[in-house]
Amino acid sequence: AVIQLPWKPDVAWVPADCVMEGEPVAQAPRNVLKTLLKEAEGEGLYVKTGVEAEFFLLTPEGDAISDPFDTAEKPCYDQQAVMRRYDVIAEICDYMLDLGWGPYQNDHEDANGQFEMNWEFDDALVTADRHSFFKFMVKSVAEKHGLRATFMPKPIEGLTGNGCHAHISVWDTSGETNAFAGDAGGQIGEVGLSEQGGHFLGGIMKHAEALAAITNPTVNSYKRINAPRTTSGATWSPNTVTYSGNNRTHMIRIPDSDRIEVRLADGAANPYLLQAVLIGAGLWGVENQTDPGKRIDLDMYAEGHKVRNAPKLPFNLLDALRAFQKNKTLRGILGAEFADSFVKLKLDEWNQYMQHFSEWERQNALDV
Repeated sequence: AVIQLPWKPDVAWVPADCVMEGEPVAQAPRNVLKTLLKEAEGEGLYVKTGVEAEFFLLTPEGDAISDPFDTAEKPCYDQQAVMRRYDVIAEICDYMLDLGWGPYQNDHEDANGQFEMNWEFDDALVTADRHSFFKFMVKSVAEKHGLRATFMPKPIEGLTGNGCHAHISVWDTSGETNAFAGDAGGQIGEVGLSEQGGHFLGGIMKHAEALAAITNPTVNSYKRINAPRTTSGATWSPNTVTYSGNNRTHMIRIPDSDRIEVRLADGAANPYLLQAVLIGAGLWGVENQTDPGKRIDLDMYAEGHKVRNAPKLPFNLLDALRAFQKNKTLRGILGAEFADSFVKLKLDEWNQYMQHFSEWERQNALDV
C-alpha cells in the first residue's frame, strides 16, 4: 500500500495500522475497516467498492471559487471551465495513471468551481487507501498551482455540496462471482438484485439515520443534505431514507443489478470509516435477512412530498450523534471502544460549534 509521491519521488506515503503494546488500536479507522473485512471473509464474502470524491478549487484564502469565469447557471460538464483548470486536473489524472489506479473520467461537476475524478473500483481496503491518498494528492497539486482544494461538504452557500458517493458490490472470496447480481425482475433494482444483495441494502436502510454520524461527520455536513434548492436546480443529496433504481434523487441508487450506490456520504467522511460503516450495516442486513422495504420510483426533489412514512435523515450533527448513540447494533458492529471515542470527539466538536456566535444570531435577536 506504500505510495511513492509522483510529484516528489523521494517521499513515500504509507497508510498505517495503529498498534499499541502489540495490539491493534480499536479506535483507529483503518483497523475498524480491516476487522469488518475479516468478518466478511469469514462469511465467504469479498467486498469491492469505489468512491466519487467531489471537490472545489478555490482561491488560496478559501473564500471564493478560483475561476472568476466559472459562472454558468448550470455548469455541470462545462468544457470551457474544465479547460481553464486543465493543468491541475490533468496533472492529478496523470499521477493516477502512473499509480495504476485506472482513472476513467474527469469532469466539471454541478456547482461552479467543482470537479470530480473517477478511478476503477477495487478491494474495499485498497479503495479506502486510495481515497485517503487522493484527498492528499488533490490538495497538494492544487497548492502547487496556487489554488486551494476542498472536500468540505458545503463550502459555498447556494451551490451544490461535495458528495462522496460510495459504490458497493459483494463477491465470493475468489472475487469472481458477484453475490449481488440478480437475474430476474422485481422491485429491488432495475433488473433485480439477488436476495443477498437486497438484504445488504436492507441493513443500510435500517441503520441509515445512525450511520449518518459516520458518513456525514461535521456540522457543515447537514448544510448539504438538508439544503434548499441550489442555483443549478438540485442539491444531488438526499434528506430522506429511500432507495430506487437508476434514480439519483434517492439516498441509495441501484444503477445495475450487481451493485448499489450510497449517495448519502459527503467529502468530510473518513475514507476508512465510510467503507466500514456501510459494509458493517450491510453485512448485518445479510445476517438478519433484512427487508429493504418498498422501492420508490419518484423524483424526490419534485415529488418527495408524496412519500409517506419514509424516515428523515438527521437534521444536524447532534441529531445524528444521538441516533448513533441509541443504535446499540451499529455501535457493536464498529466496536464499543471506537464508538465511545467517536461520540466523545464529535460531541466536543458540536459543543465548540454551539459556543460560536454568528452574525445571523445578532441580526435576528439583538432587538427582540
